[in-house]
Amino acid sequence: METNAYNQKLNRYVLADQIVYTGFSSFKDAEDCASKKGGTLVEVGFKDGNDNPQITDEAGLIEKKLHYYVYAGDEYKFIHSSDPGFRKYADELQKIKSEMRQDAPDERYLANFEIENAEDPIIVIKNDHFESVTSRERSKYLKHAEVYELGVSLPKS
Repeated sequence: METNAYNQKLNRYVLADQIVYTGFSSFKDAEDCASKKGGTLVEVGFKDGNDNPQITDEAGLIEKKLHYYVYAGDEYKFIHSSDPGFRKYADELQKIKSEMRQDAPDERYLANFEIENAEDPIIVIKNDHFESVTSRERSKYLKHAEVYELGVSLPKS
């Protein structure tokens, strides 16, 4: 089983002439894997609301040195747990949530555990307002989302 830098399982896709791994925790993580395995970096798009990968260069992940990007219209912003600013959003969401529930101070610390331990959490913002928290894997199935991930391609033997 292949894993990323955080020991999370990588996704493996067998395409016509290559095997592609996705699910890297950073651009550097993917670069290290490509170097170690003798593979090449590729951009993989999931654009049909399913887990059907397509090799593309539409999001420019390699040039921008990004490992993950979602486009679901100009009104949406997807903030991955590795993105700068994620912690700020997560902390604010936890404060709002605990105030709404009127949690005791010690329960507020436990509430932070939810977002931090969700599997590869993504905060979804719509029109500058919080909409939801989802996972990287589940973001592929959102109705109008185009998900792009950095992958490592190896020749099919």
